[in-house]
Amino acid sequence: MDVHGSVAEGFEPVRDAFVRNFEALGDRGAAVAVYRDGRKVVDLWGGTRDAEGTEPWTEGTAQIVRSATKGVAAAVPLLLHQRGLLDLDAPVGSYWPEFKTGGKERILVRDVLAHRAGIPALDRGLSAAEAADGVSGARAVAAQQPFWEPGTEHGYHAQTYSWLLSELVLRATGRTVGSVLAEEIAEPLGLEFWIGLPETEAHRVGRVAPVEPPESAGMLRTRPRRNVSEAYADPDSLTRRAFAAIAPLPDENDPGYRAAELPASNGIGTARALARFYGATIGVVEDGARIFTPATTALAGREHSAGPDRVLVVNTRFGPGYMLHGPASPLLSPASFGHPGRGGSLAFADPEAGIGFGYVTNALAKSVTADPRAQALVRALKSALSAR
Repeated sequence: MDVHGSVAEGFEPVRDAFVRNFEALGDRGAAVAVYRDGRKVVDLWGGTRDAEGTEPWTEGTAQIVRSATKGVAAAVPLLLHQRGLLDLDAPVGSYWPEFKTGGKERILVRDVLAHRAGIPALDRGLSAAEAADGVSGARAVAAQQPFWEPGTEHGYHAQTYSWLLSELVLRATGRTVGSVLAEEIAEPLGLEFWIGLPETEAHRVGRVAPVEPPESAGMLRTRPRRNVSEAYADPDSLTRRAFAAIAPLPDENDPGYRAAELPASNGIGTARALARFYGATIGVVEDGARIFTPATTALAGREHSAGPDRVLVVNTRFGPGYMLHGPASPLLSPASFGHPGRGGSLAFADPEAGIGFGYVTNALAKSVTADPRAQALVRALKSALSAR
């Protein structure tokens, strides 16, 4: 496998794991990057820019990262909170009056970020066009009755997170999540990451496709627990309904879908951008830029939800917008916060180790929160850090 990029001395295990992902775990095109104490120490890419093509992945190739978008998008409300523009302990309805219906009056902004709002699904799924129009999604979640008493339990808001977060930010600021991200975070930090892909950047984005792992990748074929399998198989389960809030599922290679702003699922960027982003959430990166104050960094990694997840049917942990380290989504350490993307992508920060990590792939496997390719890279990074 011809891998391009650079690795600082001592981080060679990450390169070895990255190569093995292609040789044994079914990767087609991918990139991985790591920042350590604000300095880039891993920046690798390889394979083809299209999962089913031949054109090589280049230094500037970007990919859709699915739910890894959520972790980047979460920086927007936390940055607004840091600036005193959004109160996490205020009712959502204080910003969005139409939301105060059907028992949702006491849902706090913090509940939305920590997947405690009780609205992970819709009584009627939206079409791809409705999901992307900037109006229908907000109306649907405002009208939706909660599936449990808000604030008492948690369950992954796989798709509805888009419209909850988008409308909340819009009502609080008059701006969209994508515009705040672009102007207040991505541009100052020089990040190649977008929620709402500009037409001028469309040429650099590769095509994603589902893939079956090779027979040699036995661990990718590990069977989930029966209750998890049953939840995903049952069309009436909250699990299936949460993921089917957009139905039928959108074409993630469609230019119109990529141009929409769906902060739960359609962020597009490079592994380098994700690693730099997370490095800037925990400290100063190379040119002196950072996103969060130390207090906001501590808030991002603070547990808000833990235990049985009503949607994912496993135990999960969430901070305000971030998935936290745990058996369902192993990160670097208990201090880590970030977000996986269904199918493979992963990005996170670890404030104790000073790490910002990003991995993106165009070969979408069946994994939801703990893809073996991403986990192989995390283990290699942990090995490299322990040896230093």
